[in-house]
Amino acid sequence: MTAIPEVLPPDAPCAPAPRRPRWERPALIVLLAGTAALYLWNLGASGWANGYYAAAVQAGTQNLTAWLFGSTDAANGITVDKTPAALWVMTASARLFGFNSWSMLVPQALMGVAAVALLWAAVRRISGPAPALLAGAALALTPAAALMFRFNNPDALLVLTMVGAAYATLRALDPAARAWWFPLAGALIGVGFLAKMAQGLLLVPVLAAVFWCCADLPWRTRLRRAAAAGAAATLSAGWYLLLVTCWPVEDRPYIGGSQHNSILELTFGYNGVGRITGAETGGLGNPNHDAGWARLLTGEMGDQIGWLLPSALIGLVAGLWLTRRAPRTDRTRAALLLWGGWLAVVGLTFSFAQGIVHPYYTVALAPAIGGGLATGVAVLWPRRGELPVAAALAAIVLAAAGMSVRLLAGYDGWLSWLRPTAAAAGALAALLLLLRTGRRWNLVVALALVAALAGPAGYSVATAATAHQGALPSAGPGGAHRGWGPPPGSFPSGPRSSNRPDHAGGGGFARGLLALSEPGPELTALVAAAAPGRDWAAAAIGSNNAAGYQLVAGAPVLAVGGFNGTDPAPTLEQFQRYVADGRIGYFIGSGFTSRPSDHGGSDAAARIAEWVAEHYPARTVDGVDVYDLRAHDS
Repeated sequence: MTAIPEVLPPDAPCAPAPRRPRWERPALIVLLAGTAALYLWNLGASGWANGYYAAAVQAGTQNLTAWLFGSTDAANGITVDKTPAALWVMTASARLFGFNSWSMLVPQALMGVAAVALLWAAVRRISGPAPALLAGAALALTPAAALMFRFNNPDALLVLTMVGAAYATLRALDPAARAWWFPLAGALIGVGFLAKMAQGLLLVPVLAAVFWCCADLPWRTRLRRAAAAGAAATLSAGWYLLLVTCWPVEDRPYIGGSQHNSILELTFGYNGVGRITGAETGGLGNPNHDAGWARLLTGEMGDQIGWLLPSALIGLVAGLWLTRRAPRTDRTRAALLLWGGWLAVVGLTFSFAQGIVHPYYTVALAPAIGGGLATGVAVLWPRRGELPVAAALAAIVLAAAGMSVRLLAGYDGWLSWLRPTAAAAGALAALLLLLRTGRRWNLVVALALVAALAGPAGYSVATAATAHQGALPSAGPGGAHRGWGPPPGSFPSGPRSSNRPDHAGGGGFARGLLALSEPGPELTALVAAAAPGRDWAAAAIGSNNAAGYQLVAGAPVLAVGGFNGTDPAPTLEQFQRYVADGRIGYFIGSGFTSRPSDHGGSDAAARIAEWVAEHYPARTVDGVDVYDLRAHDS
């Protein structure tokens, strides 16, 4: 194995362009091919993955308005509770190749490969090819990444745009860079907003600060380009908000996740400040009781993202200390500030947020961990002969090995050799670093890579080998259980996967709404037969309940109350009018009709269920109560 090469100072005025080593291109091909194999292998095993978004993709293939707004059904009853950019990509693929699991999920996997390639390019420009490979491998093998780049949540597009914005910002620091690089970063931030709303904006202060403080440009030029980047971000995100706001309400679906059919309310409330404060009107309460500094290193968030987090922090801090006297425009320090700022802002947000923050959200930290670790190591490695630097490198290796041992400890019987292997490799690598032998550096590098990557690599491969479905996917080996909370699938009617429903908020009402319904053949045929001549073949409370019937029957099913069943869409009066006009075939009872008044939001769904039960007889079909609304009772 080739040792990490010495890195020329990027600001050296007469430094010749480094010659690309012969191993660089083959190594990059192996990295990207391996990433593609990991993310594409057995991809169809997860079926519809998150049925909530799968139903919206299905609807988009059937109706262009549903595609534009991200409706959960082709009759445009209500949208998903996010802006729909990720759905646009998946729906385009499904329109081209037919709607199925592969056509929906392959774009997600390819976004993962593209994110790894962009991170490699970003680190390569500053630190050279070997650190770039380390950064790309760290991202590819992060368990949360192996999960979300194989899933149909909007996080894949979000991460890709974040990495793209970071790359464009690093390009913009160069005085010879074209003027459009930093505006391109702004435009990509806007696309990230259209993927996952406020989470896509978390990088704005970091990118702005790094560009303003580190760009090798006169202050007037920096000001102009920063203003152009702000305008690009506003335009690339704001056009959709303006479109939805100005579109006639009667000609578009209800905006899911809002209480007043408002995209601005969704942006600044449910998916904005509410995620930080926990005051999410219409939500199901705060399921997170572990907010604090340790959240990212313990529990299920640790499983998803914690493996290399301490090592990255050590590398960033040590690298910033060694570059503390560098000029303002030093690009290595700028990169450290970018990756460190990303890690600090997003990490602190996830650590202390009081609203709904699911463990898989942490995939947004993976590029910063990979980039920060690799850039920090690239600064330290040339000075490894100095005892303080060697100690920092040893600490990086020991922290990675220690996190692997700690996180793997809860999986007794699963790849039991990983823990002692990571521990032994880490201890030996750290010892050799501290001895500063001057020889065996290739061995040190090999041992350090085993210590750092063996644990997350095994965990990511296990993630790819496991089918993941439902609203709360979780990386990790299938069938294993860490021992906190109930084991996967223990909730009645809970998702059948490796999901951990102990992170679901609320009681039985919430748990049922998080499970994709699984209709039997008789009920499926009944729903499909009711579709001709009607807007909705059936209606059911909650988006996941409705999605299960819709995906199997292939006919629009109205999600009463949206994802949580707490949106006033439709109201009781609107629902009664739909029934009177013959627009709905059946109402499918879910058993989850309690009023979620403790967390605000509308009780319209509960009132609709009560009205239907009072006016229509129920019959049991495949174990589910079904109400025939076709001969309506006025």
